[in-house]
Amino acid sequence: MSVAVIAPGFSHGPTGGPREDRVTGLLVRSASTQWRPDSVIAVDAGTLLCGIIHILETHNDMDQMVVQHGPFSDMPLPFETAPANAAHIFREMIGPILVTHPHLDHVSGFAINSPILEATNGPKPVAALPSVITAIKTHIFNEVIWPNLSDEDGGAGLITYQRLMEGGNPRMGRDEERGYTRACEGLLYRCFSISHGCTRRRYGPETDIQRSISSAMYMSDPFSFRSASRAISVTQEDPGFMSPRDPGMRRSSNARDNWVSIESSAFFIRDQASGREVIIFGDVEPDSLSLDPRNRRVWETAAPRVAAGKLRAIFIECSYNDDVEDESLYGHLCPRHLIAELKVLASEVVKAKSPGASTGKRKRSMAGDTGPEEQPPSPKTRRWEDTLPGATIATSRSTQKATSDNTPDPMVITNEGDIADELQPEEPPLAGFSVYLIHIKDDMDGGPCPSETILQELKEHAQAANLGCRFHAPKRGESIRI
Repeated sequence: MSVAVIAPGFSHGPTGGPREDRVTGLLVRSASTQWRPDSVIAVDAGTLLCGIIHILETHNDMDQMVVQHGPFSDMPLPFETAPANAAHIFREMIGPILVTHPHLDHVSGFAINSPILEATNGPKPVAALPSVITAIKTHIFNEVIWPNLSDEDGGAGLITYQRLMEGGNPRMGRDEERGYTRACEGLLYRCFSISHGCTRRRYGPETDIQRSISSAMYMSDPFSFRSASRAISVTQEDPGFMSPRDPGMRRSSNARDNWVSIESSAFFIRDQASGREVIIFGDVEPDSLSLDPRNRRVWETAAPRVAAGKLRAIFIECSYNDDVEDESLYGHLCPRHLIAELKVLASEVVKAKSPGASTGKRKRSMAGDTGPEEQPPSPKTRRWEDTLPGATIATSRSTQKATSDNTPDPMVITNEGDIADELQPEEPPLAGFSVYLIHIKDDMDGGPCPSETILQELKEHAQAANLGCRFHAPKRGESIRI
């Protein structure tokens, strides 16, 4: 693994359950900074203290007062036991907790650990999109499920909520850092909204918030959220799904009006010294199945950074292997859909690398902004997409509408002539790009290792599509330098 200035690592929770000690949680720091208070950020915290304790017990001789090796190498340790030092790291070294979405496997560790926070250190920031903060306030730190430890509504003041602007705040930063917020020393971040399945619409205070998370997602029904394709195409009676005879469906002429998208997040994390970035995704579904497809905007934003060599890795879920049918993904990815999403990124990277790929400027919109229609890609870009075996590139809403109206797609090349060889890229578009898999569901039945199966399927798909990227499945406690 090449050494660079971002160390997104200490993946002390790389899986998607059901083991509670290994659910999602990553710690990130800039390798250009020293260990000091608030020099680390957490992205999700399904696992937190127990993961840190595991790392300290695995990688350090507690007779030493400085960590000798492993993810916390060279960190001074003020105490003699791993639990005491883990509490010190949580209280002092970790700054903000960035939460992608409020499902328990992404926040339960933080909730359970939160009572050891000390008010003398100031409240611990929890940063997320407004709908995520609303869900955490309403359903976790609500004096019923867990005490209100926040500094809102008369709480204890150990936690403070930071509501993020989707897409980044355009008033923050300059030039390439515009829209980014300071996370801690050396690190900046920017948050994009993505979709994680859908659920039946429930009316209450939260529905006043755009893309709010319905209370149904917290019900015990394991089918309370799923892919939009399954949710709106059911044709038989099923108590877990809405049927054509469901009164709720009859109340609207449009079946989709009875469903809301579950909001998740993708965090761009930028090392301020070098300008290098990684993206850490929360749980995410493919645009091809989504009620509210939002991944393309992330790929469009990422592509110029990939083309420039500044963004060299993403952490993204791949919960199941390809044996799982679309209707059973429940807002997650499997290899065939992850590859389809990476093809979208690859096509955008080719456009970013191709001079004259776009003849007009497209306004990079922030939340709520609209700009000119996207310009058609250059012939070179389109030709590369056409060479992808089985390519299913997600299209913009305007293109989807044109196709549904049987209008010819203006991007299709009909006269290839003698330029076919000239249009082939010199190297795979994602050469040197790394994809780290998180949220892989553990197999508790003694079957083959899920990560090995998923990695093999991804490698085969990627080779057939000539993407050029590499796939990795981090192990618990692994330190990764990008």
